Amino acid sequence: MPWEQSLPENVVTQSFLKTTAAWTAAELEADQRWLFTLDERARCDLVAALTHVIDPDKSLFDYRREDFDLGSAGPVIAAAFNEIENGRGVALLRGLPREGLDEKDFELLTWGIGLHHGVGRPQGKASHYVSAVRDAGNAYRTGSGRGYNSNAELDFHTDSADVVVLSCYNKAASGGMSITTSSVAAYRQMCAEYPQFVDYLREPIHFSRQGEQAPDEAPSYPHPIFDECDGRLFSKWNRNRVNSAQQLPGVPKLSAEHLEALATFDSLVRRADLAHTMWLQPGDLQIINSHVTLHSRTDFTDHEDPAQKRLLFRLWLAPQYGGALPESWRVLYKSVAPRTVRGGIIGQQHDAVRQAYEKRQAEALGMRLENSLKYQ
Repeated sequence: MPWEQSLPENVVTQSFLKTTAAWTAAELEADQRWLFTLDERARCDLVAALTHVIDPDKSLFDYRREDFDLGSAGPVIAAAFNEIENGRGVALLRGLPREGLDEKDFELLTWGIGLHHGVGRPQGKASHYVSAVRDAGNAYRTGSGRGYNSNAELDFHTDSADVVVLSCYNKAASGGMSITTSSVAAYRQMCAEYPQFVDYLREPIHFSRQGEQAPDEAPSYPHPIFDECDGRLFSKWNRNRVNSAQQLPGVPKLSAEHLEALATFDSLVRRADLAHTMWLQPGDLQIINSHVTLHSRTDFTDHEDPAQKRLLFRLWLAPQYGGALPESWRVLYKSVAPRTVRGGIIGQQHDAVRQAYEKRQAEALGMRLENSLKYQ
């Protein structure tokens, strides 16, 4: 492999770096096994499935996996999900039906696809399971800011769930380019170029919950940026949340050298040789494995017409075949065992309806709920 020729022996011999998830921007562009396209028959099958099940009186939680027959689109979508777990860690599915579907139809289609591949996870204070990614005028760099409802350029980060699904309904007038970086490749380069900082990336540091913590959670939590489990490297990063946590009472202050290590890593993941850019078009579905992929986007300028404004739908999933996580992930994910319902931002409205959905969906996929007392 070309990367092995330019790195020190102590880096090359680390087995967890020898994975297809450790890619450079050039490698991802050259080998496009992570790109999938739905043909006309598959698109028609999805429209038929949606037409068959849609009911304006139902909430997302009322729909079941068996309601959505994905038809010939099913194997293609399954292959994309397999790519994020066992391949590059990122996949782009093109060709979701878009014309003739309104926002709610497209959101339901995204949800229906998710029902076949995992248990949806809540995403914020309101314990919502699908986020409308649009500019709502919110400020990103505050102690309670969230990037998905602003038009700001985002830090490179990982979301708080195993899998992130983004479906594109409308693109911006300009900007809003999606960027992904392999966190495994970034770690590899840190070992090669900045070995004096690598140990800092394995030490727990505090991440702010941005004021969205559940009643039994603290305002921040300690978590390393990198850890290992079963011969695989896992990553967690969000500089905005680290900076926010440093302003919270009781959070240990980071040393100057530790801050330099974090800044170095944050700069490295933005480099053109590592960061791959793509434009999401209406009908595109991007799928990301949070544990091996960092993502970001550029700032954007929206359309004047409200009907044309940039809009994506974000779904977080605990995947059906998710493997074990490092023990250090438990503080955020609640469970680190394979094939369990885990991750998300539980929020403050995780009520009986949401818990019943999770229990039913887990049973449909053969997954477990470790914290069974909450789901009686």
